[in-house]
Amino acid sequence: MDMDRVSSLVRQLLIEIGEDPDREGLVRTPERVAKALRYLTSGYGKNASDVINGAIFESKEDNMVIVRDIEVYSLCEHHMMPFFGRCCIGYVSRGRVLGVSKLARIVDCFSRRLQIQERMTREIARAVKDSIGAEGVGVVMECRHLCMMMRGVEKQNSVMVTSSVLGSFHDDAPTRAEFMALAGRRAAN
Repeated sequence: MDMDRVSSLVRQLLIEIGEDPDREGLVRTPERVAKALRYLTSGYGKNASDVINGAIFESKEDNMVIVRDIEVYSLCEHHMMPFFGRCCIGYVSRGRVLGVSKLARIVDCFSRRLQIQERMTREIARAVKDSIGAEGVGVVMECRHLCMMMRGVEKQNSVMVTSSVLGSFHDDAPTRAEFMALAGRRAAN
């Protein structure tokens, strides 16, 4: 990202909306916004294998592994407004498990891009499944979207829930139901 160019564009945007970019409170705003955007979109420079960084371990266990309440912060690609919430990831391994913190890092990898929640949920599930060859993977994400809360229909209490289930979580109803129950969601029949 060309930080000087982004700062210049933000300065021009301030002028376009009727602000004075030279007033005391806004003098450094273009640079701050450029730095924030670099961080908030840092996922474009990463992929799942980079963030996993080899933290895959052999395990004879074939139980379900679940990490709940992983914080999610992203920007919607339609209005570039924040959406935020939590993510639950579960999988059944085939002899290989991920270091637990890597699940949160996979979420960050995909959330730090312009996103739609539906696609991000699927991308996270696919990354987990592909990285360890899991028998099955489930991801449930619950987020509040400021584009819906601050503008448009202005619905303050709306929460979007998305899920992606792959492998045995898709094909086997009892496995899917177990995951959804542990994730805190009731499975659809």
